[in-house]
Amino acid sequence: MRRLLHLTSRHRAPSTNRALGLLLAFNAGAVNAGGFLILQRYTSHMTGFASQLADGAVMGQGTLVLNAAGAILAFLTGAAVCAMLVNWARQHRLRSVYALPLMLEAALLFPFGLMGAITLTWHTPFAVPLTVLLLSFIMGLQNAVGSKTSGGSVRTTHMTGNITDLGMELGKMLYWNRQRDHARPSVRHDRERAVRAGGLLLAFVLGGVAGALGFKHVGFVCVVPLAAVLFLLALPPMTRDWEKLTRREPT
Repeated sequence: MRRLLHLTSRHRAPSTNRALGLLLAFNAGAVNAGGFLILQRYTSHMTGFASQLADGAVMGQGTLVLNAAGAILAFLTGAAVCAMLVNWARQHRLRSVYALPLMLEAALLFPFGLMGAITLTWHTPFAVPLTVLLLSFIMGLQNAVGSKTSGGSVRTTHMTGNITDLGMELGKMLYWNRQRDHARPSVRHDRERAVRAGGLLLAFVLGGVAGALGFKHVGFVCVVPLAAVLFLLALPPMTRDWEKLTRREPT
């Protein structure tokens, strides 16, 4: 339990990066699946939105262009906000370097889970409900957290890279090294990379199953437990920062 509560510490290790990545991938899968059931679109799928942007421009369908531009801009803004929070915390030498963006995500998911249906009626200049922009922002924020904590090796909201990594490592594992020639080094697969990619993929799928079942049977409120987990992960380092600030003598 102690290890779980320190996954957002500024001091990173491969084991904590993997564990946090799995939790975030599960969370992303759940939110993404719920978004599809509600909106009939995957709010973390920026590749699809980029293609939609191009298609809409060619076909002269302004609504498609606005939809895609809104989602991409929201995702981009989420990633930018994460970078700002992380770098601000680093400059101030806070323990909550990675906890701040996760606390923000929790703060957005809590009200969304309690009154998310209302956001479906709030229209935006991008011809989509506020729900689309909110979920895309959250996915951008979370994906940037995973990237920041791991130095870019862990992405939690889309699986294209993980499936690619897994496929390449499987190819290396199945490769037949027929000759033992020192001039031709043997092909060896990276087991750690394969396990990481496979684990993230599995966590995302399991999260998708949980999210789909949750949204189907209980609705928006199913994201409240996800928000609670993020809140608990972010709380320990933020509490220590607060204690440090309150103990500091006034100058």
